[in-house]
Formats: sequence, C-alpha cells, structure tokens
Amino acid sequence: MTPHPVTETPPHDLETGINHLATVGRLLDHPELARVYVYTCYYGPVTRPEIKAALDIPKTTVYDHVETLEALGIVSLAGDRPVEVTADPVRITTDGIVVTPTILHAVALQEVDEDVSYFVERHGVGKLAAAVRQAGLHYAGQITQRMAADPLGIPSGEAISIVLALKPVLAVGHEYDPYFDVIFPEISDDIGFESDHDAAVPRQNTES
Repeated sequence: MTPHPVTETPPHDLETGINHLATVGRLLDHPELARVYVYTCYYGPVTRPEIKAALDIPKTTVYDHVETLEALGIVSLAGDRPVEVTADPVRITTDGIVVTPTILHAVALQEVDEDVSYFVERHGVGKLAAAVRQAGLHYAGQITQRMAADPLGIPSGEAISIVLALKPVLAVGHEYDPYFDVIFPEISDDIGFESDHDAAVPRQNTES
C-alpha cells in the first residue's frame, strides 16, 4: 500500500493559524471582551466613548478591552481625538467547528441576558454554539422551539428559553456578520426578522 504524501504547513501559516485560534479562545472565555469586540465589529469604526455609552460599561473597562483586542490583532486604531476603533471579522472553521461574530455575540450575551448566562453555566459554550444552530433552524421555519431540545439534549423548557434569547444574535448577525452563511449554509436566506435589533441592547421581549 502506497503511503499518502505528507503535506507540511508552512511555519508562518501555522503560527498565524495557532494565534488566530488562541485569539478566538480568549473571546470565548471572556464574554465582556467578546461584547466589546462584537459591537465594534458590527458598528465600527466607533470611538471608545461610543462603546462606553452603547454597552454601558466603565470607561476604564472600555480602554482596557480595546487595548487587549488591539494586542490580539483583531482591532485597529486610527485618527486622533477621537480615536476610531475598527474590528476585523473573525472566522474559524475546522473539523466541523465554526466560530464567527455571530457565535461570539451569543457568548457575549452572557453579560446582559440571564437566560444565556444560565444556559452556559449549565451546559457550556460548546452547547451554546450548537443552540445557535438550532435557533437558526427555528427562525428559518424548519423546526419548533421544542424540537430544538432533542438535538441539544436539554429539557424543552430550556430549549424554548435559549431559542428566544438567541433571536437578537441571529437578527443582527444576519445583517452584519459577513460569515453568517458559514454557520447556516443552506438556510441563511430563510432567516429573517421584521423588527430591528441591536447588538448592544439586551432582549426586551419574549416574542417567538
């Protein structure tokens, strides 16, 4: 049997890829940092005072997070007084795992939505990412909220709560995430919402 040739990844590409994975991992582990990133990614360029006002977080926290994001290489600063902050959309797709700003927005919601925070506390960030997919199927008209429970392995009540909580994630992601169709390759065009949503604003209602 002829062995398959081994294709080596160039050292520079390997370094870049690993650094990118580490950056995404940092955002997945820090919801408040992810929230600043997602807001900047979707609505930038924005100033740090605009981030502070929109997300209602302390000025020092905004400056610290923007500095961290700049060090991670996913935001850039330009201009002077006021400095404008711009974020690059991230995308990780490997072995069936997909992370884009939409997934990071779901992670960020832990900071402002008790249902999302409770869900992650019980089931973890990986299950939350899977819930984003199920919520997309629901809002594309393919499944009911209760039908999301079995694939996620959670009670139907929790499935209903998380699907509702993720509605703004899908609404804003559909409009602003350039990689939205990577998460929903066959149904992205079927996901749509009549009402406006804002990545900075917590969920205000429980409509389905």
